[in-house]
Amino acid sequence: MTDSLQASAGASVDPAYDLGEDRPWEDPAPSRGLLEVFRRRYLLKLLVRREISARYSGSFLGLIWSYINPLSQFFIYFAIIGVIFQLHDSIPNFPIHIFSAIIIVHFFTETFNAGTRSIVRNKAIVKKMAVPAEMFPVASMLVSLYHVFPQLVILLVAVLFMGWTPTLSGVLAVAIALTIIMTLGTAMALFFSAANVLFRDFASFVNILTNFVRFGVPMIYSYTMVGDRFGRFADYYVLNPIADAVMLMQHAFWIGTLTEAELNFDDKGQAVDRLPDHLFTLGFTMIGVSLLILVLAQYVFSKLEKQIPERI
Repeated sequence: MTDSLQASAGASVDPAYDLGEDRPWEDPAPSRGLLEVFRRRYLLKLLVRREISARYSGSFLGLIWSYINPLSQFFIYFAIIGVIFQLHDSIPNFPIHIFSAIIIVHFFTETFNAGTRSIVRNKAIVKKMAVPAEMFPVASMLVSLYHVFPQLVILLVAVLFMGWTPTLSGVLAVAIALTIIMTLGTAMALFFSAANVLFRDFASFVNILTNFVRFGVPMIYSYTMVGDRFGRFADYYVLNPIADAVMLMQHAFWIGTLTEAELNFDDKGQAVDRLPDHLFTLGFTMIGVSLLILVLAQYVFSKLEKQIPERI
């Protein structure tokens, strides 16, 4: 597969980067980093296709697994949290509430996990080709984004069946939510992919870390419960970019399926705030925060980059 990637890319890259030759990591490049990644969009596209093909190689169901995996998570959470703990009584349209969150959580965890392993997993290409190493975490993010769309199709079918109608604010909310996760996920993958080359323990650490993501966002519980149980802590809770992305997705789909009574009152008839005020302001702020984290991750990556050929 490496040879085919090289052959396909050969006519598209600069002569200084003849992909048919072994070249040291230290080959000079006109620029490094994410800008160089997107300058070589053709190679990035090949890597994304390669990742998708490799994932479903020898698979009978192929892309259908992109539908099965999130649906299996949904049914597990719905059965255990919704039915056994009866949270569906306090959260109206609980299936839409939880599945809107699953899409965002799955997007982030898949980007983070796959991105962390991306350089080590592609070490043959890293050694053979003079390409920016940042390309591999970015490709992992784009593969994860590719798998978001089947999940959105499932969600759209469900909410349309419940009488949901699209709104401009809903479209904007989805765009902000995905932008937050794309930026933050790439930043985390960028930093940990380099760290994982130096110490393979980081891949296992990331696996553990992502387990906490599901409980740090209003997926199996509602934002209302955070305010009820922890009071002023809710002011700090919304500083979590992933939680804000989840609530933006819920604003786009879940809120539109609620009646006026369900939107403003809980099951006991008490007034509630289903989502925080100024959600869009929070969303744009979290995009800025995620971009700052991405810049920091790129800086750290550039410092660790020279050690990669020795450890790969």
